[in-house]
Amino acid sequence: MNAESLPDPLAAGWQGKKVCEQLHESVDMRVLRCTFEPGVGHERHFHTAHYGYALSGGTMKITDSSGTRTVELQTGSDFYSNGIDWHTVINVGETTVQYLIVEPLS
Repeated sequence: MNAESLPDPLAAGWQGKKVCEQLHESVDMRVLRCTFEPGVGHERHFHTAHYGYALSGGTMKITDSSGTRTVELQTGSDFYSNGIDWHTVINVGETTVQYLIVEPLS
């Protein structure tokens, strides 16, 4: 399965429900807010290059081509990615996790 056949983070959801909402889109960028209550995840999807910022942290289990790992996401932490071919995530903690994704579009 390759990125062309997978949904992007806005289109991907969890058990038929959206987990990300679009806050802004312009010629240059798109901003999404993704919210994961305990037990909620994000089905297999891809990412283009993006910046992420944790509005509220927690414990996430991430599965991708390198395997499965559990990550403690700290509130206020951030990261940049050149893109992800595919991954899935699930909130395995007891707090709601919420973060922003900023995608350059040009």
